[in-house]
Amino acid sequence: MGFTRAELESYRGAGVDDLMPEHPKLVFVGINPGLWTAATGTHFAHPGNRFYPALAAAGIIPRLPDFSDGLTDVDRRMFLDSGIGISNLVRRATARADELDRDELRTGAARLADDAERWGAPVVAIVGLTAYRQGFDRPKARAGLQSESIGGAQLWVVPNPSGLNAHASVADLARAYAGPAHAAGIITSDLA
Repeated sequence: MGFTRAELESYRGAGVDDLMPEHPKLVFVGINPGLWTAATGTHFAHPGNRFYPALAAAGIIPRLPDFSDGLTDVDRRMFLDSGIGISNLVRRATARADELDRDELRTGAARLADDAERWGAPVVAIVGLTAYRQGFDRPKARAGLQSESIGGAQLWVVPNPSGLNAHASVADLARAYAGPAHAAGIITSDLA
């Protein structure tokens, strides 16, 4: 699936519905939808994004979904049946996460605390260290398990899988994502 620049721009400001099972075990929270994500209605859908390859490499999902036209019903069911949810800190789509300001990230962080309590997932993983630092006013935070919880959930911060975060390989991302997945009981062993 391809989009022209104008087609993608028409999705600026749009939102994407959460992908949320009835009883989530682990919720990955992205920074905000990209324009490609808004166009397909599928989180982390840009072809250069390494989110799904990292989940598959970590054993969090059994196979790489085909999300070229948005998640199929079968792929959506794979996530829901596994207890994996996906949401965003900020709801509006932008071309790049750096188009968001600190106030939007802080508002999203406050809303996320309420959402996490409502979801009841034991583990929430924010996908993006810089967004976490800004949104939660934790300028020195490091990736991994945080000392604070959110909405009663264990809070993790993991690297952003965007192609713009090129220094993190799929293997690096898989190791980082395995931590919260192990804590949530979705996988039984960490990656070395």
